[in-house]
Amino acid sequence: MKKIKLLVLDVDGTLTDGKIYMGENGEVMKAFNCHDTLPLRKLAGMGIITVIMTSRISKIVENRAKEMHICEVYQNVVSKKEKLDEIIQKKNLTYEDVGYIGDDENDYDAMKNCGFKACPNDAIEKIKKIVDYISPNKCNESAVGEIIMNNILKEI
Repeated sequence: MKKIKLLVLDVDGTLTDGKIYMGENGEVMKAFNCHDTLPLRKLAGMGIITVIMTSRISKIVENRAKEMHICEVYQNVVSKKEKLDEIIQKKNLTYEDVGYIGDDENDYDAMKNCGFKACPNDAIEKIKKIVDYISPNKCNESAVGEIIMNNILKEI
């Protein structure tokens, strides 16, 4: 695997358990796995840019991103492919430079041409068919941390 320079992460169903907990005033909780934190912090320390890209809007995601040393958070993204194209151009990268961890239909177009693609074990079949690696872990069972430790950091 070529060393990646940018890692894109989906949120719901990748970093979280995929459930959206709603109260009468909107979203009230998301469940993240603490075992994803250290691998993500290691990436930041090695100069690999990590971004979160999600179609939802959540202050919870912003707060968690800060804890994981993720500086770029893109929320309310309608087309993840268009946003990724914009990021790649802005950072003077190519799709080969990008790793992407996603799990669902809205990740497909953005991730299909990336240099490294991975997903949790319970991702949809369409995603599983295009990825380079399927984690043995399900979403929110530290699939992201496992993917980083056993693929991305292993190659550095």
